[in-house]
Amino acid sequence: MEKTENTFLGTEKISVLMRKFAIPSIIAMLVSAMYNIIDQLFIGQSVGIDGNAATNIAFPLTTSCIALALLFGIGGASCFNLSMGSGDSKRAAYFAGNSSSLLFLSGVLLMIVTEVFLHPILSLCGAEGGIVEEYAAVYVRITAIGFPFMILTTGGGHIIRADGSPQMTMICNIVGAVINVILDALFILVFDWGMAGAAFATVIGQAVSAVIVICYLRKYKTVKLKIKHFIPRFSELHRISLLGMASCFNQITMMVVQIVMNQLLSTYGENSKYGATTAIAVAGIVMKVFQVFFSFIIGLAQGSQPIESYNYGAKKYDRVRGALWMTLGLSGSLSIAAALIFQIFPEQILSMFGKGDADYVEFGVKFFRIFLLAVVINFFQPVVATFFTSIGKAYKGVFLSLTRQFIFLMPLLLICSYFWGLNGIMYAAPTADLCAFSVTLIMMMAELKSLRKLETAKKVVLA
Repeated sequence: MEKTENTFLGTEKISVLMRKFAIPSIIAMLVSAMYNIIDQLFIGQSVGIDGNAATNIAFPLTTSCIALALLFGIGGASCFNLSMGSGDSKRAAYFAGNSSSLLFLSGVLLMIVTEVFLHPILSLCGAEGGIVEEYAAVYVRITAIGFPFMILTTGGGHIIRADGSPQMTMICNIVGAVINVILDALFILVFDWGMAGAAFATVIGQAVSAVIVICYLRKYKTVKLKIKHFIPRFSELHRISLLGMASCFNQITMMVVQIVMNQLLSTYGENSKYGATTAIAVAGIVMKVFQVFFSFIIGLAQGSQPIESYNYGAKKYDRVRGALWMTLGLSGSLSIAAALIFQIFPEQILSMFGKGDADYVEFGVKFFRIFLLAVVINFFQPVVATFFTSIGKAYKGVFLSLTRQFIFLMPLLLICSYFWGLNGIMYAAPTADLCAFSVTLIMMMAELKSLRKLETAKKVVLA
């Protein structure tokens, strides 16, 4: 028996829907980002710069988890809402069930690969032996156990949001994060377990969140999910992967960039007065602080996804445009605020992650201000890439997801670092942001023109 469909996505005011979906989505993304930053805060205060460098070495693996979560989570959610908008609730159930199964199975596979090839992976991520690699190995070997839980929680949140329950997505993440904070304090500050304590706290928090996701899926609202819906089918897998590729590729390219940047920071940092450990530790802090800001942007984009997908499926193109413009406006305002904070208070932010010598502070302030110089326009590319995915234009979304990280930032990092060392690494980021913004603007304006043509054609048919 089918349940009531979420038709309010096609009738309620866009501003009301954005509040309903975006606020819980932002909170959920913030909490997800805090998993890493909380660990680094505790590790920085108890272990020091070496511990911070080790967490940065491990960060690409976290990014790989998010990539898989978005591949099957956003892909499944987009397929689900597009199907519901077009009235095909039977296939929508398969999209929700299949994506949930794929989330957990991909996490199990990544966990096995990480445990088997741990040291080669850490070496690839920039570990060069010594105490930093030792800390990273301890941390990753334990956190890898939680990969299936992390991927299911992060991706499952999108499936829950597609069901019209963004608050539940928020609750899943908050519960896990609160447990993580409490256990971090207990394991690190009281039991003095160091890197292992931070890792165990993370895994336990993720496991609890995953259990909440599973419990929700058993009582899905808009369609009734049965066992058959969770058995992977190629037709659903192909469509889910197609619409999830843009967000997934964005994370994969971020992971590759992180790996390359760690290698470059190690090489050029070693030949500078700062040293490799300081360069890697500072870059890790800056990237994780940036991820907190970016959580607002991605949360807004993901909050608009059900609105855009449903209304595009229902051929309500004016509502699709309205959701996009509102998302861009809100994201732009947040980006201006973030740009001011990063330029005015870099030393204060850096001090939250532990103390360092004068060179550490000098490089940290410099890295903050230069690397995040163009953060004011950084929101544009991910919001528009998510928009293309939401309306089923997967290939355009994939292309845009590759622009900033892979097409522009990667070659700029290699070229600029070759000529200008650490300064080249820092200036490569704002240059890539400007290039990605230009390409995204051209593609978005062309798509909005196409939407207006579709809307005009619809009015002619109705007339």
